[in-house]
Amino acid sequence: MENKSVFEMILSGDIESDIIYEDNKIFAIHDINPVAKVHILIIPKKKIPTMNDLTEDDTDLIGSMFICAKQLAKKFNIDQTGYRLLFNTNSDAMQTVFHIHLHLIGGEKLKNI
Repeated sequence: MENKSVFEMILSGDIESDIIYEDNKIFAIHDINPVAKVHILIIPKKKIPTMNDLTEDDTDLIGSMFICAKQLAKKFNIDQTGYRLLFNTNSDAMQTVFHIHLHLIGGEKLKNI
């Protein structure tokens, strides 16, 4: 049996977390190691290990994640000042949880990348 990701453990209640958004496809939580004043993870309920594992069937799911990011940016008052959206894929990009998640980062001036 495959190990559950930390995100699956949050969804199942095995790990406590403050879910700030949830619908039938995705949920969102604050990052436990934030890199900015606002750092939210938007996570699909369907476990997809990396962006390389996406299929055409995941198109609506990924679109929902971006719409959620836009809505959360507005809710946390960073929609006008600016924010960054980021997926990490595999070890060179520092992906540490192999269950894709979209980082919404803002609330302060971010470093140029």
